[in-house]
Amino acid sequence: MTTSHRILGAMAATGVAALVLTGCVAKSDVAAGAAFDVSSTDSDCVVSGGTAESGTLTFEVTNNSGQVSEFYLLADDGLRIVGEVENIAPAASRTLTVVAQPGDYFTLCKPGMIGEGVGKAAFTVTGDRVTVDGPDAEQKQQAVDLYAAFVNDQVGQLVPAVEEFVAAYESGDDETARALFPLARAYYERIEPVAEALGDLDPRIDYREVDAVAEELDWTGFHRIEKDLWVPAQDALNADGETPAWQDWAPSTPEERADFGDLLLADVQELYDYVHSDDFTTSLDDQGIGGISNGAIALLDEVATGKISGEEDWWSGTDLYDFAANVEGSKMAFSLVKDFAEAQGDDGAALVSEIEAGYTALEESLAAHGSLTDGFVGYSELTDADKREFTDLINALAEPLSQLTGTVLE
Repeated sequence: MTTSHRILGAMAATGVAALVLTGCVAKSDVAAGAAFDVSSTDSDCVVSGGTAESGTLTFEVTNNSGQVSEFYLLADDGLRIVGEVENIAPAASRTLTVVAQPGDYFTLCKPGMIGEGVGKAAFTVTGDRVTVDGPDAEQKQQAVDLYAAFVNDQVGQLVPAVEEFVAAYESGDDETARALFPLARAYYERIEPVAEALGDLDPRIDYREVDAVAEELDWTGFHRIEKDLWVPAQDALNADGETPAWQDWAPSTPEERADFGDLLLADVQELYDYVHSDDFTTSLDDQGIGGISNGAIALLDEVATGKISGEEDWWSGTDLYDFAANVEGSKMAFSLVKDFAEAQGDDGAALVSEIEAGYTALEESLAAHGSLTDGFVGYSELTDADKREFTDLINALAEPLSQLTGTVLE
């Protein structure tokens, strides 16, 4: 379908739009697949099976390690993410529901949520390609098309925002660059799972120093530039609370600034090219509304795993900007699939109401500390009580939101 300029204008103005799908929504026609149990330990990732027929697959992941963990279903290159669940506390369980097309995949757990992960194993999906048909096929495709338009719009605004930011950084106008840093990042944070699905693109754009070092990657992107703009004190520590901030680091020379700025521009352009490609369209179509729903969940996980702790924007303290943008992107994705959840009867309607109430409470709490338009307070100004309130609200929303994908695919 063609998305009107009016819809895109609303997206650009607010960063998120509550778009309503019209028409009767019926039960999903995606074929039911299989359910698997996953045990994530400190040294392994044990999945109860390694093959399945194409369709809706469910992975019930139990974290039997002593660390917060993640579970991934990776594409055949071992890099691209088909589905993931993050922030699984020790002794807790989370469910990943995906629509899987025929092909070769890998499963992987990541205890501690850093490094290469453990227990990487082959997983094969056989059968025919999954297609969506039936009485609600048009509404489902409309949701996918609207989400694609939202992503295209955000990345389309990200490119010039990063160009302006990089120009200030490379010219040494640090005051302007500091002001532009959180604003440019907001466009990225609303659609971050799209970049995360591309293997090493998100690490190049958005990895923190401690993560890059842990995975032995070159450290580039937003946060490499951030440290130049907010030069730490000589006795400061990195986000791990252990590594000296100046260990193996020094402020960039003008030549190095030009290199880091140009690399960020190139990586953002690569993201732009991807979301305007047939590969992106095919990927969204293959995942369907389940992929949109999983995106809503993944963005809230982003808040829980970095922003709420202040580890994301460690030197600038601009975490609440990222926090708000993640919530906006999550709510946008939710708005496109909630009709399908409500169509599942009283339980689905109750789930939608609970999720909507969770977003409202979280937005109201954020609003007490500023806005993306007028600016947020620095993370250091939050009290312990503020952080506890955010944590409680995120947890309250995460629980029903984690049920969303399974509900919309019923």
